[in-house]
Amino acid sequence: MHAAPDLPEGASPRLTDVARWIGTWCFRPVFRVHVHHLERVPATGPVVLVANHSSMVDGPLLYGLLGRRSVFLVKQEMFRGPLGAVLPRIGQLAVRRGEADRKPLTAALGVLRGGGLVGVFPEGTRGSGEVAAAQQGAAWLARASGAVVLPVVCRGTYRAPGTSRRWRPRVDLWVGEPMAAPAGKGRAELAAATETIRASLAALVAELDEVRSNT
Repeated sequence: MHAAPDLPEGASPRLTDVARWIGTWCFRPVFRVHVHHLERVPATGPVVLVANHSSMVDGPLLYGLLGRRSVFLVKQEMFRGPLGAVLPRIGQLAVRRGEADRKPLTAALGVLRGGGLVGVFPEGTRGSGEVAAAQQGAAWLARASGAVVLPVVCRGTYRAPGTSRRWRPRVDLWVGEPMAAPAGKGRAELAAATETIRASLAALVAELDEVRSNT
């Protein structure tokens, strides 16, 4: 039985909300977190959140600080050991990278049609976070569901190879303006929508980097 329209099958609304509450404060002792323009997150309705990805903590940070339930597409490798039991119960969906796997996309589409928020890292893997490339899953989900696309970027979690760990580094989450769902039904339109999403995220990264350099 579907536990809640904005969560996947098998997820517990109660555990999800407890995990979100934990996420609001658990990183505060480690990072100096600054959240910008949180009011831009739609309070209700289907949303495909797209974010850059430079650290393993990006997803958990967003999960706790968005202000509403969120379902992220998470790499299959994270669903091992204790996390393998917890992640599905708090609404997270496993994705096999590099494979044609429609099961998580179908589940995510169900969440969106239930008025939920689905988070996607279009880069597909962690990097420096500049969003030089993007995959098409986010654009497909938004187009198929009619959901708005919400770009969000995170800076400060990335630690370059060979550098030492800093004490409580400043981390910024910057929420962009929601964008209308992509139009058109063909592959060319999907590719164009994906590039629009990528460019929007890259521009938002540059905007946040400028703000961070002046503070």
